[in-house]
Parts: sequence; C-alpha cells; structure tokens
Amino acid sequence: MTTITDTSRATIGSGFTASPTLGDDLQQVLVDLIGLQLQAKQAHWNVVGHNFRDLHLQLDEVTEVARDGADTIAERMRALGAVADGRAPTIAATASLTPLPAGELGTSAVVDLITGSLRTVVADIRRVHDEVDREDPST
Repeated sequence: MTTITDTSRATIGSGFTASPTLGDDLQQVLVDLIGLQLQAKQAHWNVVGHNFRDLHLQLDEVTEVARDGADTIAERMRALGAVADGRAPTIAATASLTPLPAGELGTSAVVDLITGSLRTVVADIRRVHDEVDREDPST
C-alpha cells in the first residue's frame, strides 16, 4: 500500500489557501457534523417507545442533512488547501457532542439527546462564523 506523504500545497493550486485557524475551525464543524450524523443513525436503529415511527423517520432526515453538511464542509476545506479529517478516531477524540448511551433509547431520551447535539453543532458553527467569514466570506 502506497502512502502519499507530500503535503506541499503546490499541487493544490495557486488560489486562496486557508490559514491554520480557518482549517481548524472548519475541521471542528466537520467532526461535529459527522458525529451528529452517526448519533442520529445510532438513535434511529435503537429508538423505542411512543411515536417511534415518526421519530425513526425524522432521525433519517437528521442523518442526511448532517451527512450533506459534512460533505460540503470537507469539500470546501479541500478547495482551500486544508485537509479534512473524518476518520473514526478523530471524530471520537475531537467532536464536541455528548456521547449517546449504549442500548435501546426511549423516544423522549432520543429527542433530548439529539436536540442537545443539534444545539452543540449550531453553537460551534456560530462560534466560528465571524472568524471564518472574515477570512473567507465565500465559505
């Protein structure tokens, strides 16, 4: 197996390149969106109780929106010369989300847990917004 170790940005292009701070801000948003996507799918598989079906379907919607958002952020990072790191150990170590408990989860608990994770992701996006906007308004 060949590993690419040349990390020079010369191969990326001669356009705007993200600063380390911009890359770090986008990386945090990325890992939180991936974490949200994983949590929503985990909850989808294990939710039980009243209104199970409606919540089960909504969790798939959350999964899809988080997946699309993560892909958009990762693609933007690459366009700016930053490396997107969505590896499982990176997500586990750096996501800001409170981990879901193992096992079956009641519908009320799932609503509380996923709502908390959504709030965390939104808070992180708001936290980095102005700094990201100052450096790269297109992002």
